[in-house]
Amino acid sequence: MGRAGGNPWGLQKNETVGGVVRFDIFTLFPEMFKSPFEASIIRRACEAGRVTLALHNVRDYATDKHHQTDDTPYGGGGGMVMKPEPIWNAVEAVLGFDPAGRSDLPPLILLTPQGRPFTQAVARELSAHERLLLICGRYEGVDERVRQYLATDELSIGDYVLTGGEVPAMVVLDAVVRLIPGVLGDPGATADDSHATGLLEYPHYTRPAVYRGHPVPEVLLSGHHAEVDRWRRREALRRTQERRPDLLDQAELSQADREFLDQLQVEEGDSTVLKRE
Repeated sequence: MGRAGGNPWGLQKNETVGGVVRFDIFTLFPEMFKSPFEASIIRRACEAGRVTLALHNVRDYATDKHHQTDDTPYGGGGGMVMKPEPIWNAVEAVLGFDPAGRSDLPPLILLTPQGRPFTQAVARELSAHERLLLICGRYEGVDERVRQYLATDELSIGDYVLTGGEVPAMVVLDAVVRLIPGVLGDPGATADDSHATGLLEYPHYTRPAVYRGHPVPEVLLSGHHAEVDRWRRREALRRTQERRPDLLDQAELSQADREFLDQLQVEEGDSTVLKRE
């Protein structure tokens, strides 16, 4: 096996971590992660002992003298394909055993545009695990045997193609980390986030109360908490209807929510008639 990959957090492979969530990231470009992971919430989560991060350079686990990690595809065609051996060797070395066929593995996720869509629900699902392993593909893709026999899951952050899986891995990690208990100062901070409840989030305002002639909605200055909650719920519904009506099919809606949405549709119809007149 190859030597341990680059790791700015000082974690050694196979280190046992208790009471925190550990992320192992397998990549050809570990330097891409240094700046994003040394700032803001992720850094604070690491410093607080809620999260540990380990980067593993797949190239270090190649067995040939040139540390080759890609090769031309069988059958011809453009581009290069990541070889299975370095990826497999890296995962095996970090876990301490061959993961093939094991049912007791932590999520071993391949970032690929062919994966299932990464959503807030998936982020919440992953945040319940004590350890996550992320494989970043590159070039034309990875050898199919990595997907078929090594990875336990595949995720895509959207219907577009990037140059590699590093940015998707950052997205997944960022979304999951903020859901880990104790990472955010306010325990309820994620409850109203866009997509957390199936709706887009309501609008936010802060001081000054009037800026360049544009005032904050009066209800937010009223101190009436029930009215504020009612306004926020309705604005979340309004914004979702306007921008992402597809989300309403899966959202948990009360009878009052449905009545308000019906009212919005009536108002929208009236507005259309007025415009035509």
